[in-house]
Amino acid sequence: MTQKLKYKRILLKLSGESLIGSKGQGIDPKILLFFAKEVKKIHSLGVQLGIVIGGGNIYRGLNAGEQGIDRVTGDQMGMLATVINALALQNAFENAGMFTRLMTSISMNEIAEPYIRRRAIRHLEKDRIVIFGAGTGHPYFSTDTAASLRAVEIQADVILKGTRVDGVFDSDPEKNPDAFMFKEIDYLDVLKKNLRVMDLTAISLCQENQLPIIVFNMNKEDNLLKIAIGEPLGTQVNNLMLNKK
Repeated sequence: MTQKLKYKRILLKLSGESLIGSKGQGIDPKILLFFAKEVKKIHSLGVQLGIVIGGGNIYRGLNAGEQGIDRVTGDQMGMLATVINALALQNAFENAGMFTRLMTSISMNEIAEPYIRRRAIRHLEKDRIVIFGAGTGHPYFSTDTAASLRAVEIQADVILKGTRVDGVFDSDPEKNPDAFMFKEIDYLDVLKKNLRVMDLTAISLCQENQLPIIVFNMNKEDNLLKIAIGEPLGTQVNNLMLNKK
């Protein structure tokens, strides 16, 4: 029996660090294979999927100052790192039998299409997975902000932020075994409690456009599928006060 989807169009945000796996640095081929298998489960059901991935496994612009590199240059290096990760994802997905398009917000026509909103939506409608590389194309903006921006632009139903923990906690669950996990939390509470789900710009953009965020553990098999079909999983960030009216 065909499973009914709760979300038809999804923006999946992955960190660059999620690709490290057991290697300690760079990109672990086993993680790429796992992500490809998980994505294929929802893509085969008809989910239209856009993906934004960070570049922290290769280079973080925020660390530029410590290395004597100015912030703008550091962020540009970080943008290039995201493209490397995006190419790795694209290769893994294509090897798994899915059609993809890589779109970047800075010009690199030999390896990717320039980001054009209408073209991206058309790719999604044709069941191609669209991977968005190079962040927003501007320094001082994180890939979290890029994910929120692209999600709003392509009219995604939800942002799924894949992490290595089960949701949003009041403290670091990897350090505090008694950390409390929120099942649901308001955008404003995320900011007030400094929970670091996403940065201020990303959260504000989602709040302004009433775009829900679900934070979940991407490393657990079938979690992505469960969320796509509506099972309660992870932590949902939305406007609780509006939903109660």
